Amino acid sequence: MELRRDVFQAIADPTRRAIITLLALQAMTPTAIAGNFDSSRQTISRHIQILTECEIVSQEQNGREIYYHLNPLKLQEIADFVEPFRKFWDDRFNKLENIMKNYKTES
Repeated sequence: MELRRDVFQAIADPTRRAIITLLALQAMTPTAIAGNFDSSRQTISRHIQILTECEIVSQEQNGREIYYHLNPLKLQEIADFVEPFRKFWDDRFNKLENIMKNYKTES
């Protein structure tokens, strides 16, 4: 049975979220990415592999170096999933704010 990963599995790990944040700033080599963590290079490479499998990052060969780039379009899947919940909580907080304003004017 083939294990299929998705973007939600990819962002579930804090190290992978940190790698995504780094790559949002600039393309980096695996060595440069690993330099930001206390984990072994092999561990970071495994995280990069998972991000690549989920298509959150892509790789580009530049001479002898491989650079990893963030694929922001793939993150849109996460944003689309979260959006209804954001609206739900915004509505809840707006209602609470109105209740609090009415309570202050009645007091």
